[in-house]
Amino acid sequence: MLDRQIGARPALVAAAGLGLGLGFRRFSRRGSIDLQGQVVLITGSSRGLGFVMAQEFAKEGARVVLCARNEQRLERARQELTRTGAEILAVPCDVSNRNQVQNLVDKANNRFGRIDVLVNNAGIITVGPLQTQTLSDFEESMGVMFWGVVHPTLAVLPQMLERKSGRVVNITSIGGKVSVPHLLPYSCAKFAAVGFSEGLRAELAKEGIRVVTVVPGLMRTGSPVNAFFKGKHRAEHTWFTLSDSLPLVTSMSARRAAGQIVNATRRGDAERIFTPQAQLASRLHGLFPGTTTDILGLVNRLLPNADGVGQERVIGQESGTAASRSFLTALTQSAARDYHQYGETPDQATDSIRPG
Repeated sequence: MLDRQIGARPALVAAAGLGLGLGFRRFSRRGSIDLQGQVVLITGSSRGLGFVMAQEFAKEGARVVLCARNEQRLERARQELTRTGAEILAVPCDVSNRNQVQNLVDKANNRFGRIDVLVNNAGIITVGPLQTQTLSDFEESMGVMFWGVVHPTLAVLPQMLERKSGRVVNITSIGGKVSVPHLLPYSCAKFAAVGFSEGLRAELAKEGIRVVTVVPGLMRTGSPVNAFFKGKHRAEHTWFTLSDSLPLVTSMSARRAAGQIVNATRRGDAERIFTPQAQLASRLHGLFPGTTTDILGLVNRLLPNADGVGQERVIGQESGTAASRSFLTALTQSAARDYHQYGETPDQATDSIRPG
């Protein structure tokens, strides 16, 4: 009798786990929202992934608030979206500046009366070995990709808490799960953003607010055009652009990613990791962090070294090589044209820079 009871325990545990999982799935479905008429604020939305997300949310009937640093690019994005019949508000804003963020939220509230969905997307990326990175590079990355998540979230949270509803969608990165060589300031900021996003979901669930952590791998948004490269900048630009451009190996189209983000927002998913490679990397690192770190150490040996170079950074538009402009990167070049990446000057290039 005792043997039968002991033998039955694994089956009971499995059944209980299955029941709990199904319960969570039913709960998630009940929390789905209709995006028609919802007010969606997207940071870093003048180009790249942010611009594509704005298009996809507008297709769902949402009213969209755009923000970015560069007024000219922001106005171009507003005009293009408005021509589709979407209701658009565009507000220049540096999300690392708390006062500018409050001004953004105030203008959105004045125009639409509320903000239903906040998508924290703005980013910057600087590629190069550690020896070429400066304290300013770390501070800038944290300002845009950590404080640039915290400031908008805290600014919209009071109205969401009052209504007991809302969505906060944080676009992080696989670089916030696994720290990748030559992207250290970026990864530090993204790790902080992931921690903030996950803790925020746990604390706000009882308030009726869903927080969604989006973890993309490389995406074809054309961002190497406006990313910054340090050290042997042409070699850095080449490996980064090639990785960004290979659909069957590493990268995902921005359009497909944006569609999945819209669906995850509607459902209120806890986490959405894009690309099988990013999912595998995240899981392996969770189980064997030492092993994956050592493997990345070997990968680092294959990347350009810092010998004989300084700390100057060069924008991607000025770092091209024959390889980075070849047919191998045709998809990234096409994405850059489609998603407003060209035509920037170096001092305007930090509106919405994302990996891929």
